[in-house]
Amino acid sequence: MAMCVEDRISSFPDPILCHILSFLPIKEAVRTSIISTKWRYLFASISTIKFDGYSMSGLTDRNIDSFKNFVDRLLKSPDQVSLDCFRLCHEICSWNDGDHDFDISGWICAALCRGVKEIDLQLGYLEDILPAVLFTCGSLVTLKLDAVGHKFKFPSDVCLGNLKTLHIRDSFFGDSIFSVINIQTPSLKRFILDFDLGGFGDINYVVVINAPNLVYFQYTDVVAQGYTLSTMKSLEKAHISICGCDTIDSQTIATHLIQGICNVRSLRLTIDEVIFQTSRLLIFYNLIEFKFLGRGFNGRETWLVEFLHCVLNLKTLILNFSVVAGTQWKVLEVPFCLSFHLKEIEISYFNTHIIEIVIYFLDKAMILEKLIITMDTLTVT
Repeated sequence: MAMCVEDRISSFPDPILCHILSFLPIKEAVRTSIISTKWRYLFASISTIKFDGYSMSGLTDRNIDSFKNFVDRLLKSPDQVSLDCFRLCHEICSWNDGDHDFDISGWICAALCRGVKEIDLQLGYLEDILPAVLFTCGSLVTLKLDAVGHKFKFPSDVCLGNLKTLHIRDSFFGDSIFSVINIQTPSLKRFILDFDLGGFGDINYVVVINAPNLVYFQYTDVVAQGYTLSTMKSLEKAHISICGCDTIDSQTIATHLIQGICNVRSLRLTIDEVIFQTSRLLIFYNLIEFKFLGRGFNGRETWLVEFLHCVLNLKTLILNFSVVAGTQWKVLEVPFCLSFHLKEIEISYFNTHIIEIVIYFLDKAMILEKLIITMDTLTVT
């Protein structure tokens, strides 16, 4: 006797089925249309549309136009449900040539018209395709832009009333035209500005940020022409990676950047020169965790101790840099945090002079509870 298997999934309401399909790659979601009449057009109502390398695999010159028409119909047809996420990855660029000419700007506008909450674009020619309305859209909660090794002209003003996450990555930002990156978004919680340490362009821009509710801030580049940061009272974590010329102007500008995040609780700092002056810094009253990565400059130990004078309540210190000989540790004034608050130290770069800094902290950190030293290899001669 043949066993009858009940199809319980197909009995679910359409909104639940569409929600399930939204977790599948677009290819797999479309393939469900052959299951039955009920499933035939369900994929057209999914709330997450992502075109990545997998969805682009198998395309040929013969079917690429069919793919283009499919995307046009999927995004632009009337009476569609609102979108949670729309994502385009760089693989789509290889097919967008003069023979096919994808309407990517139109696709973005269609997603915006459907009230999309998250847009993630990893494309190599953002400057030519980003509609102006993208930076004034009220529905967006997350916006991620990655120019994939190219540069694009950032709009002078960004005003997105409900935006909580903004991620901008551009390996070749900057040109001869002076510009302002102006972020006026009180709702913003996470902001990543990653320009890959300047790429090959002239760093001819200033950064203005008015985001009083920011919780996470990441910035990677050479020192810009200027920084104006509003008070970030809610800032929990910041990752700052900067390099620049050892000049008075560079030091002053970098100092303004660091002063703008003085309320942060956890800071990861990567620098290759002493490019901001500790004597001009405010006190970091809230900072309890500090990770310092120094790149190729002498005097980093002295600079580090000077910086520790600005972090009165520090509890955790993580260091990753090559210690050099010659630092007169005994003559350095002991920072307040070493005597009263520092409980944990982790040193993750080992060399022959590491013992000098270890002895200093063991001697001066009066309530130290944990010291961790990690290394790849240890050679004894």
